[in-house]
Amino acid sequence: MKKVKIFDVEFDALSMKETVQLVEQRIASKKGTHLLGVNADKINEIDSDPEMKRIVSEADIINADGASVVLASHVLKQPLPERVAGIDLMQELLKASNTQGYTVYFLGAKESVVSGMVSILKKKYKDLKVIGYRNGYFSKDKWKNIADKLIILKPDIVFIGITSPTKEYLIDYFLSKKIHTVFMGVGGSFDVLSGNVKRAPKLMQRLNLEWIYRVAQEPRRLFKRYFFGNMRFFCRTLKEFHKLNRKF
Repeated sequence: MKKVKIFDVEFDALSMKETVQLVEQRIASKKGTHLLGVNADKINEIDSDPEMKRIVSEADIINADGASVVLASHVLKQPLPERVAGIDLMQELLKASNTQGYTVYFLGAKESVVSGMVSILKKKYKDLKVIGYRNGYFSKDKWKNIADKLIILKPDIVFIGITSPTKEYLIDYFLSKKIHTVFMGVGGSFDVLSGNVKRAPKLMQRLNLEWIYRVAQEPRRLFKRYFFGNMRFFCRTLKEFHKLNRKF
């Protein structure tokens, strides 16, 4: 796989289709896998969290889950092919699971949200093999119990709808227990797929303005993260751009 390094993260230069194909290869080989989407916020987070930096550096597949990251890659002359949005990749993997018979497990969100999402997905994907789900409200002392259950169930893919950095720490823990599963953190995707939260209109998605729609939905929680986080990332990109140009 071609790697593209943006700041301290080595991205896999993969399209959506190529990512799905690679995940299917990992499933076939029974390799424990951390499928990680990295956006500007996570790149900023790495600076102040050494443990997160280690987890990201050890991830097996890293996608650009953010338009700002793809834009920065072009500005810095290390172009990534496209944004691979987590919620879109999740749905592509669900389609593949439906046709190929992969087993899936869902972990995260409120009980009503995750159970409601599972009901919707079973209607949408008639042959989807859901072998279990659990809400995301549990303490760290429950991690071992969940890991033991996953070892018994042996799902092909586990989707984790928990916020960062907890989901990355949790996936890292699961992989340390030698669970041969593809783990994918999907943040708030369960809320969207359950119908509890509306996704941005298609036009805003195509124009890479989905983040504005999200901020409008949850301004108190997301304004600081997106506004100041994006500004910080923009400044870092500009600084790297000037450094790059001074070399030539």
